[in-house]
Amino acid sequence: MAGLAAFEQQRTRLWGIAYRITGSVADADDAVQETWLRWQRVPDARAEDPAAYLTTVVSRLCYDQLTSARARREAYVGPWLPEPVVTDSGPEDRATLDESVGMAMLTVLERLTPAERTAFILHDVFAVPFPEIAEVVGRTPDSVRQLASRARRRVRAEAPRRSVDRTEHRRAVDAFLAAVMEGDFDGLLHVLDPEVVWRSDGGGVATAARLPIVGPEKVARFAGRITQGVDRETVQVSVREVNGAPGVVVVDPANRRVIVFAFSVYGGRVTEIGAVLNPEKLRHLWPAEDRRS
Repeated sequence: MAGLAAFEQQRTRLWGIAYRITGSVADADDAVQETWLRWQRVPDARAEDPAAYLTTVVSRLCYDQLTSARARREAYVGPWLPEPVVTDSGPEDRATLDESVGMAMLTVLERLTPAERTAFILHDVFAVPFPEIAEVVGRTPDSVRQLASRARRRVRAEAPRRSVDRTEHRRAVDAFLAAVMEGDFDGLLHVLDPEVVWRSDGGGVATAARLPIVGPEKVARFAGRITQGVDRETVQVSVREVNGAPGVVVVDPANRRVIVFAFSVYGGRVTEIGAVLNPEKLRHLWPAEDRRS
């Protein structure tokens, strides 16, 4: 059996690759677990380059999964957003944000073909050589180079305007949250970019806008509905790390509901808001005992 230590050294990287390719916490977990099972069957003589081998295995699993999920996502009710990764706030001295895992960037990656997305993530984010990527997607290295180049051009053209400054981002999120909680319509307009876009993912299960909402006045009116009917004595609203950047998490224990908001910020104003309401995408955020019930 190949060594556990060698696998554990790569686990975080493998999960990062899997999540960026699939946009799903559950699928990333499954892919890493399956990679571990395959790694256990590798004779020691074939494990000369664990990182390269494990990267190829997990990437291939995720590429196949993404390809098979394509039709389901095209038939999805309303906008499809990634499953959010929510953690506690990071060190205050961490100055920049990781664009590659941001909700807005992952939404852009959804518009690529599975092969383009895989090539772009492996090469541009994780510096995997083209010959190794070719093994994953079943193309020639030259073809993979073209896939990555085409994906890079599209990402540059469609990626939202956003700041990588954490302080600026947090300040805008705090201002947005304060305005919503206080019912301050003018305050909301002040913090929203003139071209702000709101996307909400309810998956046909939770009530959500089925088309993107564009413009500060429309977004402000829609955001104002968040507090309607909310019992502030029981509902918990907090700023948390959402996909590597300050976001907002709303937990309503009485109604067993979670909503996660991710933000893009530029020039001190919010340019994009992604609201995930689909409970199937938020099960991993509940305590284990609640997920089973």
